[in-house]
Amino acid sequence: MGLPLGRRRIVVALAAVLAVGAAAVVVHRVLAPAEVSTVARGAYPAAPDPEPGVIGRLPAAPLIVDGRLRVYAGPRQVYADQPVDRRYRVTPFWSYRRWPAKLDGVLAEGTTVVSRWSDGELVALDARTGRVAWRADGPEPGELPEPRRTYAATVWNPAGLHVARIAAGRTVLVAAGVGRLDGYDLADGRRLWRVDRERGCLGAAGTTAAGEVLGLDACAGPEAVEFRDAATGAVRIRWRPPDAPEEFVLTPVGCRQARSGCRGLRISGRGDGSGRGWLVGSGAPVAAPALDGADTQLDGERVVGTSAGVVTGRSARTGEELWRRADLGPVRIIAVEPGRIHLLTERRDLITLDPVTGAERSRFALDIGRDGIGWQPGRAYAAGGYVAVERARERAVPDDDDQAYFLVAEPVLLAAT
Repeated sequence: MGLPLGRRRIVVALAAVLAVGAAAVVVHRVLAPAEVSTVARGAYPAAPDPEPGVIGRLPAAPLIVDGRLRVYAGPRQVYADQPVDRRYRVTPFWSYRRWPAKLDGVLAEGTTVVSRWSDGELVALDARTGRVAWRADGPEPGELPEPRRTYAATVWNPAGLHVARIAAGRTVLVAAGVGRLDGYDLADGRRLWRVDRERGCLGAAGTTAAGEVLGLDACAGPEAVEFRDAATGAVRIRWRPPDAPEEFVLTPVGCRQARSGCRGLRISGRGDGSGRGWLVGSGAPVAAPALDGADTQLDGERVVGTSAGVVTGRSARTGEELWRRADLGPVRIIAVEPGRIHLLTERRDLITLDPVTGAERSRFALDIGRDGIGWQPGRAYAAGGYVAVERARERAVPDDDDQAYFLVAEPVLLAAT
């Protein structure tokens, strides 16, 4: 015998309500903002001292942290593996995820790993454990191209994310976004200053070794370079290069990492291949003619350049030649770090020189297994004596999708120099 019609209607209605409620719970759990932090279970690894040579091949671009970890980026994740000289990527040492925000950039300073997200959130992690050290509301980043699958741009050159070392051993994190520029104490995430301007007229291009924020300002007239005190955000100098066009490109050079702690800059017109070089310090920029060419790099006050198969070291201020190497053949500079200039030959040998003397620190074939040398370099990165290089197909062009662009499934080579 069935239920009366009235009761059946009540039961059906109740079941529908329960179904809707259950669906709402599922949708909330799936789509609601979430954070998943998986901390390290093992001990912090010791820093290895590998022999010069290729260490391994990786599917993603590694950020070398404290000479002990490799940190990677994903669409909604930042994670680390170890040891730094492992041949392949392995199970994460720690991992941090957010949803639905997307990861925008990653920067490491000492044992602090800072991640910036599409909603502007800044999250600092302790590299030794993966635990969240602090969080802060930051400026939302501007529109950026979708990163390639290696996420090299995200970890090797994060847009609008820089650090500046100031007095008393303090470090300031600088975050630039849409119409806003903020400075934070890296130790605890406390905001030190904030600058609000009209959208698109102000941005940070990097920081200097003298502890200043280097940026372009076009808020009131022609573009000019601003030097701000990283501790206070106050403008120290507003400077326009002599004979500069109304709009120009500012490229920091001679940097300690990415575009942080830089000792020089290059000013060029939009679309130009070279430009004029300048040294930056505590005063106004000083002309550095030896740095004018696009095929030159800066280490301290020494400029290393390549031309017609000859590598030279020159004084940045006077252009005086300090050393010359004509025995290397055609080479190109692919990465620079303090005390090391990394060159790649046509035969895909990686040569590392001392920029002070031109002496060779190491040389070896940038090859592994049966991959061969039939590739062209994509993005490259150097830190702590390690070099990582993306390998693109010989005929690949920037507009190719990842399948057509990269040589193999694990396109990144990591080497010790």
